[in-house]
Amino acid sequence: MALFVITGLTLIGFYLMARWLVNTKFGRVLQAIRDAENRVMFCGYNPLAYKLAIWTLSAVMCGIAGALYVPQVGIINPSEMSPAAGIEMAIWAAVGGRATLIGPIIGAFFVNGAKSWFTVAFPEFWLYFLGLLFILVTLFLPQGIVGGVKQLLNKNKAEVKA
Repeated sequence: MALFVITGLTLIGFYLMARWLVNTKFGRVLQAIRDAENRVMFCGYNPLAYKLAIWTLSAVMCGIAGALYVPQVGIINPSEMSPAAGIEMAIWAAVGGRATLIGPIIGAFFVNGAKSWFTVAFPEFWLYFLGLLFILVTLFLPQGIVGGVKQLLNKNKAEVKA
């Protein structure tokens, strides 16, 4: 239970740190690099230094996450690093919402909840469901769950004002 609490607090801490970072000058430069790297270079910034710094920070976060993951599962083996695991993480981000900080967290909870249920109820269909989920989200919810909720709330606000 203590490990679970520590993992949850670490997740919340990393989320709050990322949210703070996005709202700093450093975060705004990173967003500008994402949107138009050549324009950022023209303004006098060195994108390589910013990209290296954020890559290093993300590597530290991944290392801490890995250090918390191994004691929870008991053992780690090479199959944990399979391409399917990486694809599943990309699906977490797509399902939750790509351009948000909270989206991939929500996507991870949703997809892993579905995985837990499907692998018990219909184990042979889990990968088919995952592929179908990715296709449906890409087609009908391109901004993920978070984007869909934001759209719905904005639509309701517009109806209330009218």
